[in-house]
Amino acid sequence: MSDKSKNPETLEKGGLSRRSFLGASAMTGAAVAATAFGGAVMTRESFAAAAKEARSKIEVGPGELDEYYGFWSGGHQGEVRVLGIPSMREIMRIPVFNVDSATGWGLTNESKAVLGESAKYKNGDCHHPHISMTDGKYDGKYLFINDKANTRVARIRLDIMKCDKILTVPNCQAIHGLRLQKVPHTKYVFANAEFVIPHPNDGKVFDLQDENSYTMYNVIDAEKMEMAFQIIVDGNLDNTDADYTGRFAASTCYNSEKAYDLGGMMRNERDWVVVFDIHAAEKAVKAGKFITLGDSKVPVLDGRKKDGKDSEFTRYIPVPKNPHGCNTSPDGKYFIANGKLSPTCTVIAIDKLPDLFDGKLKDPRDVVVAEPELGLGPLHTTFDGRGNGYTTLFIDSQLCKWNIEDAIRAYKGEKVNYIRQKLDVHYQPGHNHASLCETREADGKWVVVLSKFSKDRFLPTGPLHPENDQLIDISGDEMKLMHDGPTFAEPHDCIMARRDQIKTKKIWDRNDPFFAETVKRAEKDGINLTADNKVIRDGNKVRVYMTSMAPTYGVNEFTVKQGDEVTVTITNIDQIEDVSHGFVMVNHGVSMEISPQQTSSITFVADKPGLHWYYCSWFCHALHMEMVGRMMVEPA
Repeated sequence: MSDKSKNPETLEKGGLSRRSFLGASAMTGAAVAATAFGGAVMTRESFAAAAKEARSKIEVGPGELDEYYGFWSGGHQGEVRVLGIPSMREIMRIPVFNVDSATGWGLTNESKAVLGESAKYKNGDCHHPHISMTDGKYDGKYLFINDKANTRVARIRLDIMKCDKILTVPNCQAIHGLRLQKVPHTKYVFANAEFVIPHPNDGKVFDLQDENSYTMYNVIDAEKMEMAFQIIVDGNLDNTDADYTGRFAASTCYNSEKAYDLGGMMRNERDWVVVFDIHAAEKAVKAGKFITLGDSKVPVLDGRKKDGKDSEFTRYIPVPKNPHGCNTSPDGKYFIANGKLSPTCTVIAIDKLPDLFDGKLKDPRDVVVAEPELGLGPLHTTFDGRGNGYTTLFIDSQLCKWNIEDAIRAYKGEKVNYIRQKLDVHYQPGHNHASLCETREADGKWVVVLSKFSKDRFLPTGPLHPENDQLIDISGDEMKLMHDGPTFAEPHDCIMARRDQIKTKKIWDRNDPFFAETVKRAEKDGINLTADNKVIRDGNKVRVYMTSMAPTYGVNEFTVKQGDEVTVTITNIDQIEDVSHGFVMVNHGVSMEISPQQTSSITFVADKPGLHWYYCSWFCHALHMEMVGRMMVEPA
């Protein structure tokens, strides 16, 4: 269904409004559109039947479970959101780069230890969530997410759905594109630093054209969450992906000009995809062929062209203009770069890359096997595992389904129509993601399109609108829109895994490393965390240890002096899942969650003399309101 009108309220023919045509959420198939535009008036019964079909596919009834976990970047909120697919119900939020009073993230000692020095930042900008893999399939161990705002990468343990490691990437600004090594397992996290900066960035040089102004491709050890090495590149970096051999990764560059203004960044008719030979880079690091920068000890390789010659671990493939998304097809054959300012996608044959690195191919464009014209503003491509790509067209506000092999045939000169369908989405789509599409197991059931604008789709909320996540059925020959879902603060991207691939704990393991340092501190104080309720005074430092079991705390009152530094450590000794407790000290900015068998601690200054209540903030029992205690602060 094509919509060439500039007015989003009006379809191309017949003056039929988008809202009336799409009032029933399933009214989006190409056949339905053809009927509507062919002159036949759609009846109330037709709309009702299609709406019923949509509901039957996405409805998950009481007591039933969704087929997939969906993990959404929380955008400017700095968190990760967990949704069920296909219901699109939000199940949980995982705080990462943000402060969250419900769980105490950013407030508790355990979370501050994870945040490290970067705890000083109260904001985050999450973009790209990705799940660890073994042999090209999700293993459900970790989810990784970037923070563009403060140049960080975080790791979430999926068994407890808590962030356990955060790394600030040195020598760079703004981690954007992020992907994982797929085989043999996720040894590395690949992360693009987007912005070019001077090195050293000490205020003496501001010229981006200087040879010492550059950005880098960052390779992170996924288990240690430490830098493995960095690669200096020409131009800038945007999005990235990896192949299914473990050897190659690729990134798009939209600012080959190294400009800082809009006109300058659009000057070149072609930018490029830079391909990295990870094996060659590893060998170079092992051989000591690297430098270090400033105080960082991270090995840095130079992947720029020198005197027209390529480095041993990078190749630059010219592609049309200001490319954005970079996506690997699930059969492992192709990298696809999405044109953004060109109506095309560039299909790069991965099996040709060894010859390019070995010098058997002199022209880097020889690895390009197709460049299909799809529409205006192609940003990202996802896949159904049946040979089709699904590309978001930002300017056209459409999702374009196209066949990769037919596009290759057309590139060779055959007259073949590679476009299968175009579906209107609402509006200006960015990322899209099909079920299991980043793995060998892409199953072609669902696509989520993350639309940046939602005008007219939901109840008005003032000048600031929600975004619109749309669920699309791709199981048949035609795409069908099934669900609109409002979301807040520009969730940038998402990923889906089958529910059997994510195995979560029901209660905490008492030996869990997440609170191991707190356990060590308690042992040093001679405390049995699951049994002792005790107040330890050490000068102006007071450590309060207590258990919690619904509906009571082990310590109902304690006394401190004004100005004391107070650390409250609570262990939830309930052994029944879903009996979480909270701890809030009134008027002190203190709040935390303590789930079954978990230990949490929080430190604050008792700076106000008088009586101060604390209470359980997570409803745990019929006598939940009675689960309280008192801190008595004597004047200094």
